[in-house]
Amino acid sequence: MHRHSQTGHIEIICGSMFSGKTEELIRRVKRATIARMKVQVFKPMLDNRYEGERINSHSGFNFVAQPVVSAVDVLRAVEPDTEIVAIDEIQFFDWEISGVCNLLADRGIVVLAAGLDLDFRGEPFGPMPLLMAQAEQVTKLSAICVVCGGPASRTQRLINGSPASYTDPIILVGASDSYEARCRKCHVVAGRSEKPE
Repeated sequence: MHRHSQTGHIEIICGSMFSGKTEELIRRVKRATIARMKVQVFKPMLDNRYEGERINSHSGFNFVAQPVVSAVDVLRAVEPDTEIVAIDEIQFFDWEISGVCNLLADRGIVVLAAGLDLDFRGEPFGPMPLLMAQAEQVTKLSAICVVCGGPASRTQRLINGSPASYTDPIILVGASDSYEARCRKCHVVAGRSEKPE
């Protein structure tokens, strides 16, 4: 990301929980700040697992971030000299986040965004499929399945130690107490129909 050759674009970092998405986002943000680029970092107000004004990885890395309620709030908060906008937990935003990211990229800003590509059911999460299709670069990370040790692409939600039901709410903010990384084979969703859609 050299200042003179930079053109606006969108980079998406996705995967299951515990795959290192936020850690990778923070790594890219820190590299940009070392290069003396103006960076602003945002996160949804909904993500209240850690300190209010920081993004945090499960491995302990963190960076200052501005909590916002909606996609429009991101657009309003971007300062005129900002070169990079980073957004963590982007799957929690409304569908307008796609338009906001594209508008920022069209203005010449690099948009770095991290989030879950699949919800606990193993289905596309909110605006993520659209963002992944519109992005110039998509990095899909995997975790390690806690059951078999294989590559994990799914997020297993647990309620009192048992797999959550398909009919449970999509959004339930939590960490290792409610979720595990699992591979396709070990991922279980109670009450899911086995019929192809």
